[in-house]
Amino acid sequence: MVERLDAPQPTIPLPPIEQIPDDDTDKPKPGIQIMTRIGDHPAIVFGTATFSRIYSTEDQFQGVTPLRVTRLALRYGINAFDTAPYYGPSEIILGNALKALSCEFPRSSYQLLTKCGRFGNTRADFDLTRQGVHASVSRSLARLHTDYLDTVYVHDLEFIAETRAPRTAGLHLSALDSERDAYGLGEDQAGQVLGDGDKEVLGAVAALRELQDKGIVRRVGISGYPLPTLLRLAILVLHETGKPLDVVMSYCHLNLQNRTLEAFRPAFLERAKVTRVVAASPLCMGLLSPKPPVWHPSSDKTKAAVANAVALHNQRIDGEENGPTFSELALGYAFERALEAQIPTVAGLCHVEEVHTCARIWHELESGKARSEWGNHVEAVISSLKDADVLDQSWENPRFA
Repeated sequence: MVERLDAPQPTIPLPPIEQIPDDDTDKPKPGIQIMTRIGDHPAIVFGTATFSRIYSTEDQFQGVTPLRVTRLALRYGINAFDTAPYYGPSEIILGNALKALSCEFPRSSYQLLTKCGRFGNTRADFDLTRQGVHASVSRSLARLHTDYLDTVYVHDLEFIAETRAPRTAGLHLSALDSERDAYGLGEDQAGQVLGDGDKEVLGAVAALRELQDKGIVRRVGISGYPLPTLLRLAILVLHETGKPLDVVMSYCHLNLQNRTLEAFRPAFLERAKVTRVVAASPLCMGLLSPKPPVWHPSSDKTKAAVANAVALHNQRIDGEENGPTFSELALGYAFERALEAQIPTVAGLCHVEEVHTCARIWHELESGKARSEWGNHVEAVISSLKDADVLDQSWENPRFA
């Protein structure tokens, strides 16, 4: 249900707010509020790719569940939302929910983060031209019922930018030292535009900055998966424009299976002068959940190793009172590492129960309970993944077939 810029806009109506359930399930648990901020970002950002077929059924995201999930998140203090045109109807559903909740939560009480450039899964479904970027932002403003956006990212730019890497899967930490030149990250490579793809990315950033100058977009960033590519392009933007990016987001690089964003963060801040690095998907796009999606892009080796780690964890907590599920363990670990590294985290939420769990785990983390009670479980899982040779291993760099 990804809609191209020139396609008719779908409508997904909501019933009147007074007809939508608002019972005890829709209220925060007593004593739990998420107030922590990391710079100008909330520590937790609500990822709304869940408002699409990527993670939910049509019955789920076309009903009242998204509004209830959004309302509960706001009541807990989770007051930033990440979305994208690529996430099908996500912008529309989120915008409708926030509009319906405007009496309780005015626009000034939350942040909106969206993306531009990607609308589908082929090369023809990317548009990083000035006209395309401006049109995408204009449509996002309308869908989200707002006159400004707190952040706009150039979305999944690794599909467009040139690839410079000695390998496209595996461990990439050597990009920070011994293999910097092979990744295009040498000190004398900062201003190298490798091809037309790099030029397109620079053009899209320039287009967003025009809107930033007008106050329509407050922060300009780039997002994607491969950390070396994101770092190379962030440095390129600084070198070519003399102005750093406000934010860079990478997904699936700060979690139980892969923690390499922590190692790359200093390079983003020091070499590219990026203001903020953001992590997305603490459950690694569902890989660390009970039923990983069939489309998950990780290798069979990684999937098997994680499944084995889950099974071993379930055996360990069998009969243990209040033992964490594997997903709870993974979420708590990702939150802890992100907080220590001062990296905001985008977490997808589908149901009200997941919002309650997310808030509880964050509260336990800040109170010191989570690590003290779950530490041994974390170390056992990490040891299992390390023995299987999948710890900190990135999957194949996403590109067109």
